[in-house]
This record gives sequence, C-alpha cells and structure tokens, in this order.
Amino acid sequence: MLLETSLKRINNLLSTVYSDIMKVEERELRKSEFKDISLRELHAIDAITMYEHKTSSQVASELMVTAGSLSTMVNNLVRKGYVIRINGEDDRRIIRLGLTSRGRLIYRAHDSFHRHMVKKFIAGFDNEQVAIIERALLNLRAFLEFPARIDNKRSIN
Repeated sequence: MLLETSLKRINNLLSTVYSDIMKVEERELRKSEFKDISLRELHAIDAITMYEHKTSSQVASELMVTAGSLSTMVNNLVRKGYVIRINGEDDRRIIRLGLTSRGRLIYRAHDSFHRHMVKKFIAGFDNEQVAIIERALLNLRAFLEFPARIDNKRSIN
C-alpha cells in the first residue's frame, strides 16, 4: 500500500510540476520583449541552439514533432527574425538552422531560466542524491522515448 501511495503522489507531483513549469515559462515569455513567439517556438529555438547548425530533421527528432510541424514553426521563426536557414558548404541541398542575434538573445534568457530552476531543484542535495535524481529522470526519459505497451490494452494512443 505504501508503494501505491508513493506512486500516486509522485505521479501527481510530476504532472503538477510539468504544468507549473509550462505556466511559468508562458508567463515569463508574455512579460518579456519576446511576446511574438509561442512556447513551442521558444522550445524550437532551444533545440536549434547557438552552438550547432542542426538540420531540420535533427531538431524535429529532438522535439519529437513531425517534419511538417517543425517546418511551419521554422517558417514563422524565420519571418519573425529569430532563425536563419544556412546552406550546407559541401552539399547545398542540406539546409541547417541557426539563430539570429535576436534568437541568441532569447536562447540565453531561456537557458538562464532553466539553469536557475535546476539549481533550485537540487539545492540541499548531496552529490549522491543528485545522481539518484538524475538516474530517475533518465528512467523517465527512456520511458517517454520508447513507451512500453500497456498490457491491459487501455492505451491512450
């Protein structure tokens, strides 16, 4: 019974925390100078990063969205001045994505928010406890990437 209670409590906390993070990010985005983009577009900027010139398919895979969905987002972000398309040097057919100065600015702001949030999340834990938290989050990430089939056929897909 204790395990079942813990499972429910952890599930509720995960759902609440996810929802709260989205609400806080949305609120902060609306208060900023970047009111012209959506939270999904912000996360696309984050996936594009300042440090690599990824292809659209790499970014779509990372965000777990279709190529068509990402294409629409990228078109909007290019139009709004956050993202640029870069032709490949070796193969001009390969298009990579990069951030404009405005895109780099919002990338840094979003990165700072997440670094601050994570520091608060692990405050007071020792290295061993942080390693346990990291392992638990990796387990969750693995499940989300490759969800197991539900044996009792009550799949939500």
